[in-house]
Amino acid sequence: MDVLQEDNGQKGKFYILVDGKQEAAMTYTWAGTDRIIIDHTEVNETLKGKNAGKQMVMKAVEFARAKGIKIIPLCPFANSVFKKTPVIQDVL
Repeated sequence: MDVLQEDNGQKGKFYILVDGKQEAAMTYTWAGTDRIIIDHTEVNETLKGKNAGKQMVMKAVEFARAKGIKIIPLCPFANSVFKKTPVIQDVL
């Protein structure tokens, strides 16, 4: 399952396509130049129970580490993943 990304410099999303159709997305907004705010995560029934949400969070962490930025997880789902996964808390 590939997690893709779109970013226009102000907003962006990590998402998963199944047969060309978006079945999961996690949106974020840039807060200045050094942090993003994850504000919403949505996973359709097709991908429920397949760790799609967590994979998108992990892709965001990878992105943050590569860019040297921080993440503010306002989305309750993303926040819970950060709380349960100590090894990714370096980007908070």
